Amino acid sequence: MRLIKVKAEHNYEVEIGVRYSSAIKQICSSHNKVLLLAPVSLIKQYKLKESKNLFLLSTPNGESQKNSKFLELIWKKAASAGIERTDAIIGFGGGATTDVAGFAAATWLRGINWYAIPTSLAGMVDAGIGGKTGINSAAGKNLIGSFYSPKKVFIDPDFLDSLPKRDISAGMAEVIKCGFISDYKILNLVQDDFLDYPQLISRAVKVKADVVSKDFKESKLREILNYGHTLGHAIEKDSKYKLRHGEAVSIGMVFAAELSKELADLSQDAVSLHRELLANFNLPLTYGKNRWNSLSVLLMQDKKVKQSRLRFIGINRIGKPVWLEDVSLSTLAKVYERISK
Repeated sequence: MRLIKVKAEHNYEVEIGVRYSSAIKQICSSHNKVLLLAPVSLIKQYKLKESKNLFLLSTPNGESQKNSKFLELIWKKAASAGIERTDAIIGFGGGATTDVAGFAAATWLRGINWYAIPTSLAGMVDAGIGGKTGINSAAGKNLIGSFYSPKKVFIDPDFLDSLPKRDISAGMAEVIKCGFISDYKILNLVQDDFLDYPQLISRAVKVKADVVSKDFKESKLREILNYGHTLGHAIEKDSKYKLRHGEAVSIGMVFAAELSKELADLSQDAVSLHRELLANFNLPLTYGKNRWNSLSVLLMQDKKVKQSRLRFIGINRIGKPVWLEDVSLSTLAKVYERISK
């Protein structure tokens, strides 16, 4: 078991190596009432049941739960269960579930405690940590939300044993991202024949915890965690969420590497390493040649856009992020041709 501390609007811990059942018991023993949100498939798979002070609400799958309609259902369930300010919400599932659970907790009674029990690799190393909560809208992904940290994050690596290979790969995109922006040791570990997931999770969580602790509300430094995400979010929405988040980020990282070569003198070897490592996990590296016009519109809706100027996170060498400011659409279009098919 390992504990990693995160400093935010309040300090909290990420506990790695705890059984999910023990985590739920621990949470329920600390609160009078607890509302647990989880996809129905996970409720059945892990035989989650209501008890005297534990209430369950099944969520739709994936990004389809991150909308105002489902948020209303959470509020109604919280009301009917009598969830008070001293009570809590648990997000039990992938990143979409922890996103909406955190936002529901932030908005119910102007803020109650919440806990993350991420069941996907992407949720363990990214979405469940850092306090970014929210839902999607017609205008774009994660444009409605708040910075609202969990009381604690519990990570049970045993969830990975039953996770589909596609979801493991999607999560590995976020792990690899942490290697490129900060911890090169990760890039060595992901090339091993036997993957040490607890160590990979710990190192990726440590990268995110260190960044979030220095810049909780993304004044600047925290933006490095968005490496590959600017185009990735646009692709994710353009695909109508048929691509997993990590799959879209994979393409976004290849694009960010090529853009870094163009504007920040990143070496061709580093660009090639992006393609090699991501391909090892069967992650996509390209996107449709005819989708640039749609993507360029979506890019302008990115949260990092300032005064209608596009900004990207790049790297000038492994572990050294740079901010690419006021990038022209013509430059982006030229670079996009390198990753389009």
